[in-house]
Amino acid sequence: MPKERSFNGRRTVTMASKSASDRKEPPNEQAVANIYTAMRSELSQIYSNITELEMQVSEHTLVINAIQPLDPSRKCFRMIGGVLVQRTIKEVLPAVQRNKEGLEEVVKKLYETLEKKKKDLSEFEAKYKIRIRKHDDSKEEEGNKKEGNAQGVLVGPASSSQ
Repeated sequence: MPKERSFNGRRTVTMASKSASDRKEPPNEQAVANIYTAMRSELSQIYSNITELEMQVSEHTLVINAIQPLDPSRKCFRMIGGVLVQRTIKEVLPAVQRNKEGLEEVVKKLYETLEKKKKDLSEFEAKYKIRIRKHDDSKEEEGNKKEGNAQGVLVGPASSSQ
């Protein structure tokens, strides 16, 4: 079920996912591979969200450092919801600092979510004996297949198109 969040004028839609332990047993190897791919995709999305928000924190820091030493009564322009508004530095600086703190808090929560998802992914890998097969290791994998009788799911490298 998608959840919608709004922060700093942007709408973000995230998928609420169940942890690995809440899922039913997948019926076959293809289902396991699909679930694994979805979990890796979700991790990738979290990484990109963190990167984007960290860039916004950096931009807020630059703005704060640029306007802090200036006269508080000086004219200042700020974009609010696509509208350029004229204010004073005294009015804008606290708002920019609050936004930065809010962004930092969201980044912190995303890092916590990321660690939980990484743990879920590693548990899933261990449970289904998933190994990542690389293109240059395919000959080695064939040799290992003949020698052992251990069963597991092999998943190719994650695709770059998301």
